[in-house]
Parts: sequence; structure tokens; C-alpha cells
Amino acid sequence: MTLKENFLRYTPVEFEYEYAEKCEKIADEFAIGFAEWRLTTFIKNVDEYTMEELLSIYKQEKGL
Repeated sequence: MTLKENFLRYTPVEFEYEYAEKCEKIADEFAIGFAEWRLTTFIKNVDEYTMEELLSIYKQEKGL
């Protein structure tokens, strides 16, 4: 299932496509931000963290 299809499952019918497009764009921007942060931020012993833990650190640092 694509990201857009997943959003469509929870979208009110009258806003389906427009809403899903906006949600997909927000998710894409978030993913890019996380990837850029991961590539440019030094974290001591990064291999000791799971991706979920790194995501949590990213959210805390960015105030998300």
C-alpha cells in the first residue's frame, strides 16, 4: 500500500484526493528532514540506537 493510499483510508470522502496529497507532501518533507539530520548529525555510538530511538531524538531536537 502506498503512503497516499494509506492516508486515503482515513480521509473524509469530500476531501479525499486533496487531503491525501497534502498529507503525502508533509510526510515526504518529514522523511527528508529526518534523513538529512541523520546524515549530518554526529551521535556518539550511533550503532547502539534503533531507528525508532533516533527518530525520537530527532523529534525532541526539532520540537516535533
